[in-house]
Amino acid sequence: MSSKPGFNKEVLMDILLRLPPKPLVRFLCACKFWNDLISSSLFVTTHFNLNATRRDNVFLLCLHHEDFERKFDVDDPFVKQDLQWSLFSNETFEQRFKLKHPLRSTEHFGIYGSSNGVLCISDEILKPKSRIHIWNPTIGKYRTVPLSITDDTKFGYIALQFGFHPGVNDCKVVRMMCMDNKAFAVEVYSLATNSWKMIEDVPTWLKCTWEHHQSTFLNGVTYTIIDKCPIITIVSFDSDSEKFEEFVLPDAIWGIWGLHVGIYKEQICLLYGNYCCEEEGMDKNDFWVLQKKGWKQLRPFVFSSDRCYSTMGISVDDELLLEKNDFTVGAADLYLCNYESRQIRETGIKLAYMRYGQNELLFAITYVETLGFLDY
Repeated sequence: MSSKPGFNKEVLMDILLRLPPKPLVRFLCACKFWNDLISSSLFVTTHFNLNATRRDNVFLLCLHHEDFERKFDVDDPFVKQDLQWSLFSNETFEQRFKLKHPLRSTEHFGIYGSSNGVLCISDEILKPKSRIHIWNPTIGKYRTVPLSITDDTKFGYIALQFGFHPGVNDCKVVRMMCMDNKAFAVEVYSLATNSWKMIEDVPTWLKCTWEHHQSTFLNGVTYTIIDKCPIITIVSFDSDSEKFEEFVLPDAIWGIWGLHVGIYKEQICLLYGNYCCEEEGMDKNDFWVLQKKGWKQLRPFVFSSDRCYSTMGISVDDELLLEKNDFTVGAADLYLCNYESRQIRETGIKLAYMRYGQNELLFAITYVETLGFLDY
């Protein structure tokens, strides 16, 4: 199949741009002309900008137990669980797709970021030699990140962040590492160059004993909650300019429990709660957005104490991700809440707990199907 004389390329492109990603992947095999068109950077970027907000392209990416039931052994409460990453419709909450490791590994894996339809995955427990993979499950394409020069160094703590930098049109992986002797290192991987770069100029205030708790990635900048014991701060790092900045938290935040950093209406935000508020029988989550002059507090999310909601984060639709423990099955129920209308939707999705030492964590993020990574 080839383009015919007088064939209107603009008309074809206009038609193809209206299609979801999966049919477009099949059309790559139609002919060289279609392959070159669909895999071009112009087409991939334009398709993302036109379709990223389409409801049928938005999913909830959740970690759950196989068959949504936790296996529990009273004689061995730490029995290894069969966990599964799956995509659920953001509208009907039906399970659409089970994610399998791109290398077909049967070991559990962690997801350390999602941007433009591309995931960053690695070992459940990060080690210096943990292999990192950049993966678009929609189109089935992945790249294994090369080992860096620090992979033989013994670090006591490792944290990964991943996202897209629109200023340089590149996906970045940021790896932060610290040792018990307060040595600290940061390195950045570029998908465009397929290489790592060690950051030489690390501020002295980061060279201390700290623990990374949660992070987000906005416009090429990572924002990380760091507990420096007893001080808790937000540390930002621009993956292009390589500049660090530290933000003091609002006075109302006095502990790490219940604290989340996310993105709300293209602004960095903090969610903190849940705890009792002035109104009897009610709990609340406080809400701030980061502006040039500091943190601006928004209206808190208030709910009945008997509902026992805890905030997990914010979706790409600016909805609050809420979880409610279901102790009868050892899992948690996932809810979505419209912050402005306060309307809460029950998803019916039961989240699994992933164990990190003595901590058990839940995972639910938003995933948008795109052609991202096709043009690399």
